[in-house]
Amino acid sequence: MWVWIAVAAIALFVLISIAVRLLGRLSELRRAAMRLQHRQEEAMRLQAGAETLQETVQALQQKAELAQGKIAQIQAGRGR
Repeated sequence: MWVWIAVAAIALFVLISIAVRLLGRLSELRRAAMRLQHRQEEAMRLQAGAETLQETVQALQQKAELAQGKIAQIQAGRGR
């Protein structure tokens, strides 16, 4: 009978130690998931900023093309 109690106590001890390790890893996984979520949010913000920057560059390129056209007209008017 004492043998069964000892076996049950050892099994319970092993089960508790495994549960504690598992809970520790779960908290690590939770922190890692939070870091990933923050990085994803940052990536989305950066992507939106890149899209805005691309639109700005395209608008500036169109303005530069218009300016080059006007310069060409002015130079043609002067006879160059």
